[in-house]
Amino acid sequence: MQPLNFPKYTFRIKNSENSIHIFDIVRKKFVLLQPEEWVRQHVLHFLIFTKKYPQSLLNVEKQLTVNNLKKRYDIVVFKPNGSIEVLVECKAPDIKINQSTFNQIAQYNYTLKSNHLMVTNGMEHYYCKMDFKREKYVFLKEIPDFSR
Repeated sequence: MQPLNFPKYTFRIKNSENSIHIFDIVRKKFVLLQPEEWVRQHVLHFLIFTKKYPQSLLNVEKQLTVNNLKKRYDIVVFKPNGSIEVLVECKAPDIKINQSTFNQIAQYNYTLKSNHLMVTNGMEHYYCKMDFKREKYVFLKEIPDFSR
């Protein structure tokens, strides 16, 4: 897999049944290593080891319903009180981040009500803070570190 625009992290990788798997430290299992999963695992390590979010507050690839359609978000970071602090949308490195990517995460956030959004393809990262009163997001240089 190609190097991504994140700090260097150590991953557990195994070859099983003629395919490569990577250990997901949040789901606590090996998952098939595909380009989007490579990005997702980097984001998880970034949130835990760089931004210091407790692993217990992270949730990966869970289903939600948006306009009566079943969808799956990539990563959610909860606050200790159960509200959502960060919603992350991961794309494979060869997928360009564009307006439809932001539309996708905004649609998910209509249901989830996260304070911050992160959109990444592993090479480019976009961070936003939600302004719910004005119904828009404000771009940031980075998402905040964890704080109680």
